[in-house]
Formats: sequence, C-alpha cells, structure tokens
Amino acid sequence: MLQPLSDEHFMKMALREAEIAFELDEVPVGAVVVAKGQIIGRSHNLTERLNDFTAHAEMQAFTSATEYLGGKYLDQCTLYVTLEPCPMCAGAAFWTRIGRIVFGAHDLKRGYQRLEKQLKHDTVIHPKTEVTGGIMEEECADLIKRFFASKRKPKLR
Repeated sequence: MLQPLSDEHFMKMALREAEIAFELDEVPVGAVVVAKGQIIGRSHNLTERLNDFTAHAEMQAFTSATEYLGGKYLDQCTLYVTLEPCPMCAGAAFWTRIGRIVFGAHDLKRGYQRLEKQLKHDTVIHPKTEVTGGIMEEECADLIKRFFASKRKPKLR
C-alpha cells in the first residue's frame, strides 16, 4: 500500500515554485493545490510580470486547480503555500471553500492572521478550512529574506 505523501513533500513543491519567482525577480512565494495526493494547480507570484497586484501565487494556483476540476470549489483540496496568505488570498480561499491550507513562513506584517486579530474574529478563512502553519518555515522564510536583502544591497558606481 502506498503511503500518503507528507506535508513536507508538497511544501518542497511549493518552494520550487517560489524559487522560480525568485529567479524572475518576483517576491518568492510559491503555491500548489493538491487533490487526492496529486498536484492539480501550481504557481508562483506573477505580480511584476503580469503587472497585476492580484497575481499572487495562491490566486494563480486556485485558478489552475478550478480549471482542472471544472468547478469553483476546492473543498477536497489542500493549498500548500510558502508564506502565510495575505487577507486577499485568504478571502479567495474562503470562497473556494478549500479544505486545508498549509503554509510555511508566518507573515507578521501582511498575513491574514494579523487581520483576524485586528478584527477580533476568525472569519477570514472559511470555518471548515483546517490551517497548519510553520511547515518548512525556516527554508521558506530564508528565501524571502534573501530576496529582500538583495534589494537593499547598495549599488556600486
């Protein structure tokens, strides 16, 4: 009998997507959507390339997954994303009714959990969605830190 693949396995796939974003000079966030142990949607941030502030990795992966399934609900799916979703992506996850969200690094400045604390309620994520954070957190956070550190390097004349 085959063993189900681990959260770490699919987070590594999301991290590969984030590395592609890094190479494209996009904020390095990657996402995959999994159904029944199979990746049905994958993407990375494309906001610079598409000149679209909504082109976050999660949004692109949701679109890909719903096209694959032929329907708008992802209640039997898991989203793996390298960074805690922002409020926009958490709102989209709500509307997809995604069954589970697994994220790598926490985003203390722009993550959806900060909004929930400010609002003093927990309705940003669908109430039936299970959330697990901190999977491969160090690796996910390191890639983002390296990206922003490279942006702060002084330019030589």
